[in-house]
Amino acid sequence: MTSPDERLLVAERQGFWRGLDDESFGALLDGMDPQQRTMLLYHWRLHARAEQLQPLGDWRLWLIMAGRGFGKSRAGAEWVREVAKADPHARIALVGANLPEVRAVMVEGDNGVLACSPPLWPAPRFEPSLRRITFPSGAQAYLYSAAEPDSLRGPQHSHAWCDEIGKWDSTGERATMAWDNLQLGMRLGTNPRVLATTTPRAVPLVRRLHAQAQKPGGVLIQGSTMDNARNLPASYLLNMQEQYGGTTLGRQELNGELLTDVEGALWSRALIERLRIPLVPGVLKRVVVGVDPPASARGDECGIVVAGVLEGPRYVVLADVSVAKASPERWARAVAATVTEWQACRVVAESNQGGDMVESVLRAADCQMPVKQVKATTSKSARAEPVSTLYEGGKVHHVGVFPTLEDQLCGMIMGGGYEGPGRSPDRADALIWAMMDLVEGEARRPPRVLQL
Repeated sequence: MTSPDERLLVAERQGFWRGLDDESFGALLDGMDPQQRTMLLYHWRLHARAEQLQPLGDWRLWLIMAGRGFGKSRAGAEWVREVAKADPHARIALVGANLPEVRAVMVEGDNGVLACSPPLWPAPRFEPSLRRITFPSGAQAYLYSAAEPDSLRGPQHSHAWCDEIGKWDSTGERATMAWDNLQLGMRLGTNPRVLATTTPRAVPLVRRLHAQAQKPGGVLIQGSTMDNARNLPASYLLNMQEQYGGTTLGRQELNGELLTDVEGALWSRALIERLRIPLVPGVLKRVVVGVDPPASARGDECGIVVAGVLEGPRYVVLADVSVAKASPERWARAVAATVTEWQACRVVAESNQGGDMVESVLRAADCQMPVKQVKATTSKSARAEPVSTLYEGGKVHHVGVFPTLEDQLCGMIMGGGYEGPGRSPDRADALIWAMMDLVEGEARRPPRVLQL
């Protein structure tokens, strides 16, 4: 544990370090030998910001919930190294959305545990086949996938780093099960601790930990992309602000805000979560592809959503394959490929923008299925209200997670207005067209059974 005096010394060193101009910094490096330069480069407490350092006091949960590029992964990896150095008996769980991400980001990534380890000392030994890292002190870390909750049932740990918990699979409460199994195994050592790092997303587990971190035994650190501006390219920061500044997506992904449901929205995140399922529960009678073409030829986003109907009737959202900055040729090819992949019986495309051009572009892309052109004669919210009613009645299920589509749905306001990501809810509109066609089809024609 870092003492208050040491924490103050670190802060003083940081102030000195960051106060150097390029010339003074160069002179400082010139006075060092190669080994000293390397030691300086890997001295985390000289480079870290105060909010990236292990909290003081007696805590059990440390939640860093911040925008992209804040330095969450670096803070996690450095904390793991610090724990392993201080406690040779430490048994550390590294948990991510899936094993490839744990390895690629938390272990071998640019800010992962291995990259943060100084080359002048014995390096941690990573054994991929055993999903294990052994540190020079004797401490060990083990890799786990949150998508496999039962893999955390049984193992015991003294510490854990859980990365991007907002991305963990929430279907069937899998994310919550993984977290609970981990917690039940945190029984080694005298003070088991968990660090959770994530970009905020209002899924049940993130909301739960956000509340828990503000209670005794918890520490909540929030921040934005701009907090790490010193280490990010100026062009990147400018581009992000131009594209997403002031938008809902920017508030979440850049500012690190945990967005709650918009007042008056036609959908809520809690409703969508409650209706989420992992697999299609039966035989699909019909599958359609809803398309909301770009409003201009400049390459705006094209909404492409696949939906189907089951007995009941019950409706399922199967895929969101929308494409951004899409030329007519590109989005038409994406639609044609989606029709083939899902064996869709129809494409439902809004034709307000271009009329017959929509069908001709799809035909040029070798889309052989019937194309139903639909015209928007009412507002987006007016079209959306009957579909949101289907959700409220428990008749629509999302098969998997579709973050941007769901954010758009939750940004559509009853009576008009939109407060979701992007300039327009293109993906949500594509879903609404698909659902309207499926509902109409159930009322007017006997469906054919489709085997997938």
